[in-house]
Amino acid sequence: MTSENEPASAGAIDRVLRHDRLIVLLSVLAVVLGAAWYTTVGIGMNMSAVDMTRMAGPIGEPMTMAGQTAWSLPYAILIFLMWWVMMVAMMTPSAAPTVLLYTAIKRMGPEKARSAVLSMVFLSGYLVTWAAFSALATGAQWGLEQAGLSDGPMMTIRSRTFAGIILLAAGLYQLSSLKTACLRHCRNPAHFLADHSRPGAVGAFRTGALHGAYCLGCCWALMLLLFVGGVMNLYWIVGIAVYVALEKLIPHARWLVPLTGIALIVFGAWLIAGLSIPVT
Repeated sequence: MTSENEPASAGAIDRVLRHDRLIVLLSVLAVVLGAAWYTTVGIGMNMSAVDMTRMAGPIGEPMTMAGQTAWSLPYAILIFLMWWVMMVAMMTPSAAPTVLLYTAIKRMGPEKARSAVLSMVFLSGYLVTWAAFSALATGAQWGLEQAGLSDGPMMTIRSRTFAGIILLAAGLYQLSSLKTACLRHCRNPAHFLADHSRPGAVGAFRTGALHGAYCLGCCWALMLLLFVGGVMNLYWIVGIAVYVALEKLIPHARWLVPLTGIALIVFGAWLIAGLSIPVT
């Protein structure tokens, strides 16, 4: 009886392995859709992202709401989860090609029986890196509110001058050599995996975390723009996510990054200079 069942079992396993890229793709899609849903409905927050987007004011002039949010450990954890889930929704789509390539490489090697599992471990390492960024962003949000530079309920910078400074800084970073170096790794996943891929679950997690670190080095300044447009403003969330994907997935458009940097610098300077013009 056992010998008759073994070929059937082996055939079933082989069919699953042949579809491991589809399994990984569907898993990544589920992660993105779940994160996008969580971000949109704003679970645990006073308002959903749709409400906050509808109520968004001009840059540096958010709608004022009565009262300020009192920070506590549960609230800080909630804000961290908001940031992390938002990063998952924004960054996972642009990382999907690398995850699928990693799956294909593992499928052809000695670890092919675990290629789908190792790919999810790789993705977990990538997302843990963005969890570290989310913790820093949570601290930055707390600091901005304590300094009176950010409106707590709307999660938006309330100073045009400070908003302009962030835009200037993001624009200058777009033109920096560090941005270029990190983006080079993100745009060439085959070279990255050839140089840094390691065997086993620990190796998969480490490789994913390192890839996340390069993506973080590439995109952290762009993510700070959420403070300018509104942390929960869906227009800015979707716009930045789409731009990040274009940066990574269209490597031949080398004009895109410096052009964006110049545009951010000009916009930031315009915001700052606009405040110095007397109103009659």
